[in-house]
Amino acid sequence: MVETILIIVALLVVAVLIYAATKPNTFRLQRSIVINALPEQVFPLINDFHRWSDWSPWEKKDVTMKKSHRGPVEGKGAVLEWEGNKDVGTGRMEVLESVPSSKILIRLDFLKPFEAHNRAEFALVRGAGTTEVRWAMYGPQPYMMKVMGVFCSMDKMVGKDFEDGLASLKAIAEN
Repeated sequence: MVETILIIVALLVVAVLIYAATKPNTFRLQRSIVINALPEQVFPLINDFHRWSDWSPWEKKDVTMKKSHRGPVEGKGAVLEWEGNKDVGTGRMEVLESVPSSKILIRLDFLKPFEAHNRAEFALVRGAGTTEVRWAMYGPQPYMMKVMGVFCSMDKMVGKDFEDGLASLKAIAEN
C-alpha cells in the first residue's frame, strides 16, 4: 500500500515537472486604465520615482520600506533602490528610456525574496482628453518559476497590484 502511494506521488511530481517544462521561457503581464487627464499630467507621476510613493501599491504594503534614489531626479538614468518586508522584498529600478508623455521603460531587478531581472513598461496613449496607461512587466521565466507557476499564477498575484496602482494613479492624476 505504501509503495503504491509512493509510486503515485512520484508520478505526480514527474508530471508536474514535465508540464512545467512545456511553459514558455518568457512571461508578460499587463494591465491598463483610462485616466481623465492628459498624458502631460500623468507622465510626471510615473517618470519620477520620488512620486511613486503617492500611488505605488507596494508603498502601502510596507510603509517603513527603506528607499534610496540615485542619478537624475527623473527620466533616463533615475534609480530607485529599496529594501522592505516580505511583501515588497529588496530590489532596484532604473529608467532605461523616457519618451515624454508616451513611454517609460524600466529595468527591474528583484534581489529578495527571489532574484529576477525584468522590464517594466508604461505606455501612455492619448485619447480625447484622456490617457490610457498600459503597465506591463515582462522577462525571462526560469524553470523554477515555471514550476511555481503550475501552482500559483503570477498574473493573478502581481496583476492585482498593477490594478491597485493604476487606480491610485488615476485618482491622483484626476485631482
